Amino acid sequence: MVGGGNAGISLAAKLRRDGCRDVAIVEPKQVHEYRPLLSYVASGMATLDDLRKPQASVMPRGVRWYAGSVVGIEPERSLVRLADGEDLTYSDLVVCPGSQVDWDAIPGAQQAMTTPQASTSYLPELAPGTWTMLSSLVAGTAVFAISDRHVPCAPVGLKPLFTAADHWRRTGALDAITIELLVSGEHLVDLPRADRELRSVAESYGVHVRTRTSIESVDAFTRSLRLRTPDGFDDLRYDALYLAPPHRAPDWLATSGLTSPTSDGFLAVDPRTLQLVAHPTVWGLGDAAAVDALPSGGALRKQVPVVAHNIAARRTGATMRRYDGYSVAPVTTSRRELLLAEFDRDGRPEPTTSTPDLVRPRRSLLLFDRYLEPQVYWHRLLKGKVS
Repeated sequence: MVGGGNAGISLAAKLRRDGCRDVAIVEPKQVHEYRPLLSYVASGMATLDDLRKPQASVMPRGVRWYAGSVVGIEPERSLVRLADGEDLTYSDLVVCPGSQVDWDAIPGAQQAMTTPQASTSYLPELAPGTWTMLSSLVAGTAVFAISDRHVPCAPVGLKPLFTAADHWRRTGALDAITIELLVSGEHLVDLPRADRELRSVAESYGVHVRTRTSIESVDAFTRSLRLRTPDGFDDLRYDALYLAPPHRAPDWLATSGLTSPTSDGFLAVDPRTLQLVAHPTVWGLGDAAAVDALPSGGALRKQVPVVAHNIAARRTGATMRRYDGYSVAPVTTSRRELLLAEFDRDGRPEPTTSTPDLVRPRRSLLLFDRYLEPQVYWHRLLKGKVS
């Protein structure tokens, strides 16, 4: 496994549970993060300590850990090259290093992040400052911009918006704050019923929703945005700016021979079997794989069992399983309630349970997402207990 995040560790643990004796993970980070909690850090409802554990403590028993960085993959030689000069060979390779913020996609955005008036929940070092920025705003214009370019679980970027709006309403500041929501895509979430629910919530807070609108550039000095809209270009000034920024795959992946002209630099796998067509011993998981579905941590619950089964099926000639593009978007609608949108790659509902109705905002769903889901992650998913 190249990558020791949710995808790599969950799969490694499942392979070990299924009887695979020789499993290795390449991961340079010494600290493991449960990244879904970052949106709660940005909402003032969690701390960084809540989502971090030593990497060594979550490595599955019996798995070899190479604490180095990958600089290249040579699939023709079944070789993974590390920055320290070591080469690793493999029988099957799973590429799951995640994605990274693409600041180059929005000129001026990275510079804006160094100011108190702009932030994001997608980087741990900036997430705490997001709530400082939002909670201290008492008047002016707050802009929330959600990109559709490979953002991990992009609808989760709405969490800081709705938790902040709820805070402003409670403190009496809401009427003095103009809230602008810029969404690159046509929908807030790719499940029609949940999209309608979130638009209704946005309307209740007085949020101005602009779909098919993206930021072209940011001027941190004047606190102004250049926007691309369906009608051309527009300018917008901000007093607080939150970004769910575009992401890209690791740079070394583009030179590995594992991408394609249509995969935008991401791993070019069969989106159903998660196997690389040109190199059948290479598999993709998580945010770095082009699977024609919303990347999310919840999606890995369905992807990991597919890859674990298909690795064995390739060797034995058994029928492969298929991933239907399932993904999930948990979105807070206030500081008390949350809705859960679950859907496949065609936007069809795929709820885990029919009762209760998960698209309806509930207090119980927020408590589960904030407090119980992290425990499921640490004690079940990272132990390979997925099916």
